[in-house]
Amino acid sequence: MRLFRRSILLLLTFLPIMAHAHGPTRQKVTLTTGVSASPAEVWAVIGNFQDMSWHPAVHSSTGEGDNAIDATRLLVLGEEGGPTIAEVLYKYSDEKMSYSYRITDVAVEVLPVTNYSSHLTVKPLDDGGSLIEWRGAFYRGYPNNDPPEELNDAAAITAVTGVYQAGLDALVARFDSN
Repeated sequence: MRLFRRSILLLLTFLPIMAHAHGPTRQKVTLTTGVSASPAEVWAVIGNFQDMSWHPAVHSSTGEGDNAIDATRLLVLGEEGGPTIAEVLYKYSDEKMSYSYRITDVAVEVLPVTNYSSHLTVKPLDDGGSLIEWRGAFYRGYPNNDPPEELNDAAAITAVTGVYQAGLDALVARFDSN
């Protein structure tokens, strides 16, 4: 009985410490937008993993492997010589108009995330237009407890949401400008 009480006391002593030491939670962002262009027209613009020129933040993108699994791309942001994001393709379906990729290298000052993966999909709408869905999952840029404000969950969600929204807004402007 005495051992049981000691065990309970020990557990109660360390329970608050264990509860505080859980670390970050995986965050998720999903944004969608509709455009009047057909899925084939939209996919022709965004379906090439090597070409992200449709996104206003991307100055250039280069890579190897076309749309094959394990293809890579390097995005240069802003202007020539700007910050970069390295990514790898891990799922691609021309038939389903969808691909999935993950970031392999990015400075958290550029995008405050770690362990980031993303999926870009085009789906048909009943009116002949397209629904573009961009979703991602990631951890904040600071993996330990008590992150600085610029690397916390809110900063990561805000940054990814901003990237997705800017890309989707550019596609709306491109396809619905008439």
